[in-house]
Parts: sequence; structure tokens; C-alpha cells
Amino acid sequence: MISPKEMLFEKKKNAKSLFIGIPKEISLQEKRICLTPLAVALLVENGHEVIIETGAGAGANFLDHHYSEQGARIVSSREEVYQADLIIKVGSPVISEVKLMKERQLLLSSQQPSLMNLDVLKALMHKKITAISYEYLRDEGGCLAVVRAMSEIVGATATLIAGEYLSNAFGGKGLMLGGVTGVASTEVVIIGAGTVGEQAARTALALGAEVKVFDNSIYKLRRLQNNLGSRVFTSVIQPIILNKAVISSDVVIGALRALNGRSACVISEETVSKMKPNSVIIDVSIDQGGNFETSEVTSHDKPIFRKFDVIHYCVPNIASRVARTATYAMSNIFTSILLDFAELGGLKNAIWKNPGIRSSIYLYQGNLTNIDMAARFNMTAKDLDLLVVSSL
Repeated sequence: MISPKEMLFEKKKNAKSLFIGIPKEISLQEKRICLTPLAVALLVENGHEVIIETGAGAGANFLDHHYSEQGARIVSSREEVYQADLIIKVGSPVISEVKLMKERQLLLSSQQPSLMNLDVLKALMHKKITAISYEYLRDEGGCLAVVRAMSEIVGATATLIAGEYLSNAFGGKGLMLGGVTGVASTEVVIIGAGTVGEQAARTALALGAEVKVFDNSIYKLRRLQNNLGSRVFTSVIQPIILNKAVISSDVVIGALRALNGRSACVISEETVSKMKPNSVIIDVSIDQGGNFETSEVTSHDKPIFRKFDVIHYCVPNIASRVARTATYAMSNIFTSILLDFAELGGLKNAIWKNPGIRSSIYLYQGNLTNIDMAARFNMTAKDLDLLVVSSL
């Protein structure tokens, strides 16, 4: 018996439609992708076109057919992806990717001023690219939306990683992160009371560990106490008190970051040498140089090394270890922004009406507008508002 099927009609594009390209990430250890299949479905439903390079979502366990079933077009050619009007990717662009871009394209990606490459910046300026750094994107409350989301993930994951390496299975001392009745709790020291430190402390407390948090900011320490809703040991970074706590601890998490440049190195090699055998160090700030004198950059493939019989975990980009969760978190933010672009009638209108987007633009039609990047390369930043007005 033949059953009738509904006729499928092609969605008509309107003047506000976006043509979005998602290339496969080539950055080392990067497994995230900016949009989930359901986010793509929402964008397609709203009349937008999404083109994705084959295998782009594999690191987060999203396969090509997951995207194609939701309306995305899957292609094997990177060159074809870069013909889209808007390129959205996780990692910072490299020179080989900029060469594939077309003039006056819109780029949404990571780009920290301290990690910017001058050759890449000049190539983007030459092609008159408008570039948005998601590290600068702010939500309605003025919070750095993507940075906070990734920091929450990294903080919680860092504590769970420490729990793994305390166990016998990974050559640790055979402790459970936390405690049970009649058995002393493990001691966790967290250096840094920002979002990463707060989430690390929250996770450790939930598992039953004894937590001590150090930071130079009384404001951050007070906020952490209030947000956790429970009393934990907090202290400003006094070397004698900090070193004593580190030496007696089972786990130390370094989450002290700098706004620009190198993070503060607050734990000396001598202090690490006095720690208990098979203790665990998780240096979250390793991408800025690290908080420990003994830290060395490691990878997800070879994440640890031992020094003074202390286990060191110094992997940059911890969020890629839980790429699927991180992708969901990023996708929630990016989908809303992309829909706003279309709803507000394009980037220019979005710049005027959304200060969170305005603050994240570092290049506008090839003109450098970010003060931090300009200072780093001894260049002059142009006023974004004046550039937008002059281009109307």
C-alpha cells in the first residue's frame, strides 16, 4: 500500500538571511565546534544558510549526518566553506585560513590580544575583514558570556581531573577526592577566586573535600564566599600561609590569571619539592605561563609529568577535554547572537543596538578598533562609532 507523503517546499530567503560557514578546526587539540545540530536547525528554520566542512563536529561527537539532517550543507572543500559571508570558528585564525577568506567577510572567532599574530592581523586588515572576538562578547548584565561559560566548565573539570589522578588507576596515592565517614577529607588548595576558582571550589566541596582558596582580591574572595553559600577557608596570598597550605595539601589548582601578559608565578620549585608524594598539581593558567615554577606545557595525549614525585597536569584548553558540553555552552550564546544579527538588520544595526556586540569587535572593515591590540603592536586604534557612521 502506498502512503502519501507531504510535499516539501524550499524555504524562501529574505533580505536578512545569513550565509554562515563553519570550517573544521585546525588548532592543536581543539575539538569544539561553535554550533550544535539543533542550533543549525533553528538557524535554517529562520531562513539562514549554513555550510559546514566535513568532519568539523567529530571532535565533539557530532557527525556530518547530524548536521545535514537539520538542513546544513556538508562540503569537503575548505575553500567552499570560506565563500560564506560569515565565518564562525572556535580557534584564532591562522595565516592559511586568512588566505582562504574573501574581502569584507565577517569573522567570529577567538582572539586574545596577547596571542594575536601581527602577520595574521595585517592579512585580515588587508582583506578589510570585520572581526569579532568572542572573548569580548558581553551579555545583558555586562558579563563576558563565553569566557564565563568556559571558565565554569574548566573549573569543574579541573577538580574532576584531580580526582582521577589521585586514584590508583592513574598512579596516584589512591585517595578519593572527598571523604567518607571516619576518613579524613582530602585537602584541596585553589589559587585564584575568579570563575574558574569558584567552580573548582564548588565541585570540590560537593565531593566532600576540605577547600582553601587564595587570591589577592578581597572582593573576589568575599564574592566566592557569598556565591558558594558555605564557609570555606579564604586568604590573601601571603607566601608563608600559602606555601604551608600547598605543602600539606593533596591537590593544588592554579587558576590565577593576568588581564594581559604572563600570569603570576606564586609557587616556587622549592615549595613543590616539599609537597607530599603523588600529590596533584593542575595548572589551569598554563596558557599564560602558569602559576607554578615547575609547570611545563603538556597535551591531551600526554597530559602529565612528574617532578619531585608530584603529578603535574598542565594542559591548555581544558574545555576541549569535554568538547560536547563546551560546544553546547558556546552554541547557546552564538545562536542568539546570529539571530540578533539577522533580526536587527545586519551588523551595523547590531553594533548600535547591542553594546555587548560592539565591545567585541576588534576589526571593522579592516580598521583596527581594539585598544589592547593596538597598544601591543604600537598601532593606533580607530573609533568604531565613527567608522560605522562614515560607512552608512
